[in-house]
Amino acid sequence: MRVDLFDFALPTDRIALRPAAPRDSARLLKVAGGAPTDHVVRELPALLRRGDLLVFNDTRVIPARLEGLRGASVDGLQSRPGARIGATLHKREGPRAWRAFVRNARRLREGDEVDFGAGVSAAASARGEDGSFLLTFAGDEPVELLLERAGRMPLPPYIAGRRAADSRDREDYQTMFARADGAVAAPTAALHFTPALMAALAAAGIGHETLTLHVGAGTFLPVKAEDTADHVMHAEWGRIGPEAAARIEAARAAGGRIVAVGTTSLRLLESAADEAGRVQPFEGDTAIFITPGYAFRAVDGLLTNFHLPRSTLFMLVSALMGVEVMRAAYAHAIAEGYRFYSYGDASLLLPA
Repeated sequence: MRVDLFDFALPTDRIALRPAAPRDSARLLKVAGGAPTDHVVRELPALLRRGDLLVFNDTRVIPARLEGLRGASVDGLQSRPGARIGATLHKREGPRAWRAFVRNARRLREGDEVDFGAGVSAAASARGEDGSFLLTFAGDEPVELLLERAGRMPLPPYIAGRRAADSRDREDYQTMFARADGAVAAPTAALHFTPALMAALAAAGIGHETLTLHVGAGTFLPVKAEDTADHVMHAEWGRIGPEAAARIEAARAAGGRIVAVGTTSLRLLESAADEAGRVQPFEGDTAIFITPGYAFRAVDGLLTNFHLPRSTLFMLVSALMGVEVMRAAYAHAIAEGYRFYSYGDASLLLPA
């Protein structure tokens, strides 16, 4: 399928640089057949049905963006210190090893050491075809503690290119469900939820469940191919425990709809579903790429933010609702001043 089918014009002033406050005051566009309707997130209990189940991603964003200086080579070759290196971790590959996208990668080679300050350094190895490196951190302190000292929150490039990450982002870029360290991007649809909203949902008979998918920086990579068949997704690690899978299936058996909160939750649910659509326990990597024509098995709906043109995530929502439906919904959102991307507003997508 041609990637340009998923292109649209978005004014830059629609890109949200800060989240709504309070979080559940963000706008919500409901798309469920017919014309889209305008709401706010705190109205969600009235927009769902008793017995529905919301599924959240409980991953926690780590401060995975690092800035440092290339130091001496650790392989005995001539030292070439001094180049400034930026690294964004995106997938753990061992107790002390992370795959990372590197800025100024042409100045880095396998065997080089990078000093990230605050007593944090890592050796570069195993350069990938995508230009990424494997970074192995020195010492015996847990890598998470090293990142807390030297790292910054990995804001998406469309925010980071317009302002620097600051102390507010340490809180703003985490969901209330964040528990399992490992994400380098937030499951942003869940940023809209508050304890008060969760209490209102429970009072309306709407349940919730959690799973874990450690979102990688690959979620921000542009689709450079001209055809979706030529795009390669980066793998991300996820887990759905046996108890969670059983509760999801029990909600479905009782007549409830399974509504994923965020594309990350949706992708893991679909990865874990068997041919009959039953969600099974799951632990491992998934690189599922959902485009129009995909037959959904596990989910009945999706709550998600507004995504980039030509992105894999806009392809996913188009697969769920139809390309023309989503193009019309996004045109409505742009005309009505909805805020886009990670800190922006939300949409509730309920296919017929």
